[in-house]
Amino acid sequence: MTDIPVQPVRDHGRAGRDLPAAIAVGVGLGAYIVLSLLFFKPAFVGLVAAALAIGAVEIHQALQKQGMRSAIVPIVIGSVAIATGSYLAGKQDPAVFSTTSVLLGSLALTVLASLIWRMPGGSTGYVKDASASLFIIAYVPLLGSFAALMLAGGNGGTRIVTFMLIVVMNDVGGYIAGVLFGKHPMAPKISPKKSWEGFVGSLLFGTAAGVCMAIFGLGVPFWVGIILGVALVAVGTCGDLIESMIKRDIGIKDMSSFLPGHGGIMDRLDSLLIAAPVAWLIMYVLVPGG
Repeated sequence: MTDIPVQPVRDHGRAGRDLPAAIAVGVGLGAYIVLSLLFFKPAFVGLVAAALAIGAVEIHQALQKQGMRSAIVPIVIGSVAIATGSYLAGKQDPAVFSTTSVLLGSLALTVLASLIWRMPGGSTGYVKDASASLFIIAYVPLLGSFAALMLAGGNGGTRIVTFMLIVVMNDVGGYIAGVLFGKHPMAPKISPKKSWEGFVGSLLFGTAAGVCMAIFGLGVPFWVGIILGVALVAVGTCGDLIESMIKRDIGIKDMSSFLPGHGGIMDRLDSLLIAAPVAWLIMYVLVPGG
C-alpha cells in the first residue's frame, strides 16, 4: 500500500466531500455554462476544450505513478483542436465542411503526433507509453468532442442543457438517496459509497429531468425524455465507476485538487464523458435538427 503523508483530516460526513466548497464551485461553473449558452456559445466550447486539456494532464500525471509516460503535449493540443474543430465544422455548410472528416482528421493527427513524439525516447517502454497516450486520447478528447457536436446541431444550447442536467440530476439524486437511504453497496470493491438506493434516486431524478427537458425544451414526446434519462443515468453511473477503477488501480483518491470540494476536473467529467456520445446519438436520432 502506498504511504500517504499525514495531513489534518476534515470529516465531511457520509457525503465524503467538502459540501460548501463543492456547492460554490458547482454554482460558479453552472452560471458560466448558462450564460455562455445564452449569449456566446464559443465561450462554452472554450470551457469544454480547457476542461478536456486539463483532464488529459490529470490522467497523464496519474499514469506516471505507474511508470507510463504519455505524449501529453500533442495530446493537449489535439484535445483543443478536436473540441473546437468539431464545433466549428458543425456550424458550416455540410457540403463544404464535413464534421465527421474534421473530427476523424484531428483525431488521427493527434494519434500520429503522439506516436512520433515518443520516438526519441527509444524503444524501451515505447508500447507502454504509446498505450497510455492512446488511452487518454480515446477517453478524454474523443468522448468529449460529442459535447461540441451536440452544441453545433439545431437547438444546440437546449441539447447541451438536457444532456448536462440529466447527468447532474443523476449525481444529485444518487447523492441524496445514498446519504439518506443507502444500505446496499452497488460495487463495494470499486466505489464503497455508491449504493443501489442511490442508483434508484439517480434514475428518478435523471428521468424526471429528461422528461421535463423533452417536453418543455426539446419539444418532443415525453418518452424521448424517459429514454434519455434512463440511458444517461445508466452510462453516467458506469462512467463514475470506470474512473473509480482507474483511481483504485493507480492508488489515488482524487485525480487532483483543481476544483475545491470536487477533486480534479476528471472527477467531474467522469460521468459526462461517457454519457456524451450516448446523449448525442439519442438526440441525433429522436430529436429533429440533430
